[in-house]
Amino acid sequence: MIQIKSFYFNDLRECSYLVWDETGECLIIDPGCYTSSEQERLAKFIEQNGLKPVKLINTHGHFDHIMGNAYVVAKWGVPSFIHKEDKHQLARAKQYTEMFGYKIEQPPVDTHDLEDGDVISFGNSSLRVIHTPGHSRGGVCLAADKDKFVITGDSLFAGSIGRTDLPGGDYEQLMESLLEKVLKLGDDYTVYPGHGPATTIGNEIATNPFLRYE
Repeated sequence: MIQIKSFYFNDLRECSYLVWDETGECLIIDPGCYTSSEQERLAKFIEQNGLKPVKLINTHGHFDHIMGNAYVVAKWGVPSFIHKEDKHQLARAKQYTEMFGYKIEQPPVDTHDLEDGDVISFGNSSLRVIHTPGHSRGGVCLAADKDKFVITGDSLFAGSIGRTDLPGGDYEQLMESLLEKVLKLGDDYTVYPGHGPATTIGNEIATNPFLRYE
């Protein structure tokens, strides 16, 4: 059975996730840890729970989700994965974050490509990649079909959806991604978003004002 731990990191209160199973192998997803205390909080949880990081996964390349990429790769020596349409955002991440008053280490750019339908394995478990462009061209969601949850990055939030006014954003494309892919996972899937609290697909279909599931 997959277990999941969420962390709120950096000034944008970005949700970073650890996902692991009974083997102790874990994925680090969207490490937004910016300060040394945030990095230490992540490392302490991993060490205290006897976890072994094996992969770093980015749901997309926006700076608040990749602030800790360099730290994670340096500390645990793990390969990093991102959709090819968002790789360019990693290449200019240091320069881009400085425009917003942040200083980060340049994230590694020798990443592995994620594609729709890919299976990300760890321990005895896996997550399925769902390409969900709209918030960014290379946005992905990560579904655990056996354990009935999905990590949605900035595509879907509790009561809202991702913004589409940034470069690479497209409202119609995001709505198609949500209506034709994410919502069809099933009402009983728990949603772990890139910001804010967890929810369920059923709750979002019933209450999210941005979704019209027809």
